[in-house]
Amino acid sequence: MAFSTIGRRALGALALASALALPAAAQQPIKIAHIYGKTGAFEAYAKQTQRGLMMGLEYATQGKMTVLGRKLEVIEKDDQLKPELGKSLLAEAYGDNGAHIAVGPTGSNVALAMLPVAEEFKRILLVEPAVADSITGDKWNRYVFRTGRNSSQDAISNAVALGKAGVNIATLAQDYAFGRDGVAAFKDALKGTGANLAFEEYAPINTTDFTAPAQRLFDALKDKPGRKVIWVIWAGGTNPLGKLKDLNPGRLGIEIATGGNILPALAAYKDFPGMEGATYYYYELPRNAVNDWLVFEHKKRFNNEPPDFFTAGGMSAGIAIVEALKKAGSTDTEKLIAAMEGLEFASPKGRMVFRKDDHQALQSMYHFKVKVDPAVAWAVPELVRELKIEDMNIPIRNKR
Repeated sequence: MAFSTIGRRALGALALASALALPAAAQQPIKIAHIYGKTGAFEAYAKQTQRGLMMGLEYATQGKMTVLGRKLEVIEKDDQLKPELGKSLLAEAYGDNGAHIAVGPTGSNVALAMLPVAEEFKRILLVEPAVADSITGDKWNRYVFRTGRNSSQDAISNAVALGKAGVNIATLAQDYAFGRDGVAAFKDALKGTGANLAFEEYAPINTTDFTAPAQRLFDALKDKPGRKVIWVIWAGGTNPLGKLKDLNPGRLGIEIATGGNILPALAAYKDFPGMEGATYYYYELPRNAVNDWLVFEHKKRFNNEPPDFFTAGGMSAGIAIVEALKKAGSTDTEKLIAAMEGLEFASPKGRMVFRKDDHQALQSMYHFKVKVDPAVAWAVPELVRELKIEDMNIPIRNKR
């Protein structure tokens, strides 16, 4: 009996010594900083991304919120869509808060300001949902990955939907990185389709009066032969679709077209039955287990509300983080980079893969046609065709 007691004490002491001998990092939480525009013009997008991120972390950890035996701790910061603030918040997250990985931001201008900070601190920045091509293009560095789609993915998928011989297209976009990169990518994607890009119009991000831009667009297209289309690439609460329609482009034989959007914005699409475009996500389009879980759980938790455009993106980011940590077996940046380059993972949109060349997540997009259902508060993007990774040649635009 005495020996047994001594033995138990010895084993207890050994266990305590082993625990104390563990590296301090193994006992600390894995810190994820989420920097996003909680306030500002993209507040709705930001809310969806945050909700999706937390659901993605939950899904990928089977509800445990632990990876490698360590708790996941999410630190939230509001960049207010201000580039300099986003830059300083990221430095604060890496330096003062000890974040191992950062996610965000919502706006492309903020993301571009943040990229050098990730390089300076040699920590991963997983961009979601900022879209500008230059983020994984000429402004990119090796510490930057992106689960969000880029402008080329938006543009190429929309060019597939609209680009046909005899079609003349004018574009309306916001005058900042998202809009200009989007139009540049769309212009490239139209080459070889037979369509003609006749005119480009850019307006300030907060424009509410579209009379003058619309007149320039109408003048550029009205005398063109064949099909005439204004393709709109816009983000935020002042979506110009309805305002353009009020100016009656149909009298000149001009159609309006655009890509996908969040559910409240899709309400405006009800005025455009049959309109075609391509979208990043609509909750009824993907058919896979991850999306089934997201739709079911989101409706259950949020008053029967389906997940939206950026909820899916946030979830993809959360899943990617967990899968990268598992594969790397560490929070060490170099091990994470090695694990993430070429990493394939399941998302609400199906298979995603981080391209080694520029760390952009390759992913499906969806060619849709607008259906108006009186029983649904928004226009329904009906699937014409899923554009899979293999169907789109996404350019590599960095200097690697």
